[in-house]
Amino acid sequence: MRRARRIIVWLVVLGLLVVGGLLLYAYGRAHPEDLPWTELDLGQPIGLFTGRKLAALRDDAPRCRALMERAGIAFTALPPRRDGPQCGYADAVRLGSGGSTRIGWRPADLGTSCPVAAALALWEWHVVQPAARRHLGTSVAAIDHFGSYNCRRLYGRDEGAWSEHAGANAIDVAGFTLADGRRVRVVADWTGDDPEARFLREARDGACRLFATVLSPDYNDAHRDHLHLDQADRGSLGWRACR
Repeated sequence: MRRARRIIVWLVVLGLLVVGGLLLYAYGRAHPEDLPWTELDLGQPIGLFTGRKLAALRDDAPRCRALMERAGIAFTALPPRRDGPQCGYADAVRLGSGGSTRIGWRPADLGTSCPVAAALALWEWHVVQPAARRHLGTSVAAIDHFGSYNCRRLYGRDEGAWSEHAGANAIDVAGFTLADGRRVRVVADWTGDDPEARFLREARDGACRLFATVLSPDYNDAHRDHLHLDQADRGSLGWRACR
């Protein structure tokens, strides 16, 4: 009897494992973006592991550009640049406004690392535009920014760690120009509970699913007028900074 009970228990456990495996397989077929081992597809919705997969493109610029081309993201590859041992880039691209990317950039001449550019495109499609329509009743025509590449250390200090801006691996977003001509600015509209503030916070929270680092006015006074977005290397665990 005891042996029979053990056999029954093992059969139940085996059955549960089989059922669980089938359910996981079915879910993975329907939602590949939520699985860590599936190929990144920029045409898919944002999943649980999209942010980590985007950050992993730091070491594979050809694959990053190929994924952007496959998703219809308009861009121009920039020539490599080197300004001393700590500053420069090898895989930067300039985002265009054609293809599947309809948004503009102010100023227009924006070059970032390829993983940042890919994340910006997904941010527009899945976060920024839906949030603007929901809270503001219109779409975003352009993202206003303070730039990407800047050969400097963190906070412009004379010593210490170098900023992700030194490799064009970050962008500072100052605000948004809406299709109806209105402007939403981080420095003026972050505080409060009006539609503009809710839109900005949703844009920040959505960016946290795509970028390794997202810093806002909630972090410190140095970010009172912009959202800092970057794809910093955070090691094999892929932890993210979102504030």
